[in-house]
Amino acid sequence: MPPVHKHLEISARRTGNPYKEVHEWIDHPDFKDERHDITRVLEFAKVFTEKFGEEAAQEYVQHLADDLQGKFGHLVEDVQAMIDKNLMYFGAKKTGAD
Repeated sequence: MPPVHKHLEISARRTGNPYKEVHEWIDHPDFKDERHDITRVLEFAKVFTEKFGEEAAQEYVQHLADDLQGKFGHLVEDVQAMIDKNLMYFGAKKTGAD
């Protein structure tokens, strides 16, 4: 999950606006888990649409997508490393040095 400053950079590149209020709201330490709850996307997107416009709501959704990709990307890498290690242990996969 990118830190807030990365989300700001990504939003600024994508839209020309960093949407600081959106990203700081989502990643507020006291409410971070609650605000990343995908079952509440419609509810929270509506708030951003009303307060900042449609593009801000889209940036909220994009923030969630970026975080999801980051979390699962790391998980996939970790699982692949475990698979490779186990395959090498059993000789089913050779290291580059072999």
